[in-house]
Amino acid sequence: MFAVIKTGGKQYRVVPGDVIKVEKLEVEAGSTIALDQVLMVGDKIGTPLVQGASVAAEVVAQDRGPKIIVFKKKRRQNYRRKNGHRQDITVLRITEISAA
Repeated sequence: MFAVIKTGGKQYRVVPGDVIKVEKLEVEAGSTIALDQVLMVGDKIGTPLVQGASVAAEVVAQDRGPKIIVFKKKRRQNYRRKNGHRQDITVLRITEISAA
């Protein structure tokens, strides 16, 4: 059975055992979290959410994504700016999907 969940403004299709990287969640590594914004479970489609459905996940790690270089330039104006950015992410392992 699979589910489509929403977290951090993005949607993820998950099955038990999946490891996904999502936007940073304020939880400790090693703890368990319940994701209750479930848009779809199996063939059940929510309007917009499936009532009573939840997805349990274990927090594997708090990590940072790859470095993205932001380079701005205006030609012939002697204008150059270089910045770097690393997004904070949370690594989750999906343990259980309950359709209820």
